[in-house]
Amino acid sequence: MRAKYHNRKITRDGVTFDSRKEFRRYEELMLLQQAGEITNLRRQVKFVLIPTQREPSKIGTRGGVKKGKLLERECAYVADFVYSENGKIVVEDTKGLRTKEYIIKRKLMLYVHNIRIREV
Repeated sequence: MRAKYHNRKITRDGVTFDSRKEFRRYEELMLLQQAGEITNLRRQVKFVLIPTQREPSKIGTRGGVKKGKLLERECAYVADFVYSENGKIVVEDTKGLRTKEYIIKRKLMLYVHNIRIREV
């Protein structure tokens, strides 16, 4: 089955990457981390942009709290890589195609978290 954007997933050492480009960038970042140029490299880091929205919670008949009905699920952005470089946090995304959804999430990352995504 073909992927939606014609990328091919790749698995190395039990870790799956969405594309060869993402895997190659991971290898580069690992070398930079080993050389001490970056630290605290992490993959697939989730940032909540809009939290889950529910109806107000209610007190149940036995005194417990009953969560309100789910109205909207959270909207989140999952960064390919997050690391520290020169004391600053870098959020990085390996992009082949900038979808409308990604562009909106990129703007929300700047608005909500004051983070600019570095696109590679």
